[in-house]
Amino acid sequence: MIAPIGGKPIVRGMRISVEMIVNLLAQGETAESILADYPALEPDDIRACLAYAHAVLAEDSLDAVKLAK
Repeated sequence: MIAPIGGKPIVRGMRISVEMIVNLLAQGETAESILADYPALEPDDIRACLAYAHAVLAEDSLDAVKLAK
């Protein structure tokens, strides 16, 4: 679900970076407002961005990251 482009991980081949999604959330944007602004995104995409950020910070493997539905 997360693939790099230009050295930065992006969401599902879109030109939307994980960094941008995490930054928007950190600034107080809600997942709902992000989904409204970027209709190609799905709720699982936002969860995947957070899971990726957690894996990077925890120096964990992405293989260990699982999204609950």
